[in-house]
Amino acid sequence: MRTVSAFAAGLLFGLGLLVSGMSDPAKVLGFLDLAGHWDPSLALVMAGAVAVSTLGTLVARRRGRPLLAPRLEIPTRRDLDLPLVAGAAIFGLGWGLAGLCPGPALTLLTVAPAQAATFVAAMVAGMLLVRLVPEPATDRDAGRGGVRPEARGA
Repeated sequence: MRTVSAFAAGLLFGLGLLVSGMSDPAKVLGFLDLAGHWDPSLALVMAGAVAVSTLGTLVARRRGRPLLAPRLEIPTRRDLDLPLVAGAAIFGLGWGLAGLCPGPALTLLTVAPAQAATFVAAMVAGMLLVRLVPEPATDRDAGRGGVRPEARGA
């Protein structure tokens, strides 16, 4: 059942990206162009996504667990460190230069593969290259993965 629900959620997500225009680099770049011809329509898409996510989290918290998972895992880390800030900056630069982020790029592969192929190839290369960078160890999160033990069922 989890596989079927994951497939259905992914399909719904991909269709939403296509219908909303988030997989159209020109529309995304128009949203990011605050000094030019700004297109605020994607802000409504993002607000809708935040609302649905918030509602789902509230329902799962009231139930004590999600519908199709054994436990609700809520991240507890609130600190900002260099890898987080650097990763966010690289993500933002890529988004601003290409007008795509990973989800919409994969969705775009299905309808305009020539347009998305270079971005997806660079994304995969980056995912492989980051494995060469050693991850800094932190004493605070050793063994916990940044998730509350009670949320993990421990």
